[in-house]
Amino acid sequence: MADHIKTRNAGGTWVVRAGGAVIAESRNAIELTEGDHPFVIYFPRDDVGMVFLDESDSRTTCPWKGEAKYFSIVTKSVTIPDAAWSYENPKDGVAAIAGHLAFYSSDRVAVEQL
Repeated sequence: MADHIKTRNAGGTWVVRAGGAVIAESRNAIELTEGDHPFVIYFPRDDVGMVFLDESDSRTTCPWKGEAKYFSIVTKSVTIPDAAWSYENPKDGVAAIAGHLAFYSSDRVAVEQL
């Protein structure tokens, strides 16, 4: 793993809300810190309402984490394109995030600790 990437248990309960719905809630989230970027919370797939997510065709590649695939959030009131991502087969140094999804926090998507 690159020395600038760290993962740890996020601690407490984390939630994702969008379009008037709770998309994810977990006490088992992982916090990933990469250099001086703000930390990102990764939610176990089992704690995510996958019914609210539609996989998109978008993909990106990180030299340290691998290929990410993206998901749009779809609720009754809104569709938010590419609002979440997952490293399905992350590189060995960040294997902890396998089976997890992260969400872009924005004015339409709230990622917060309860």
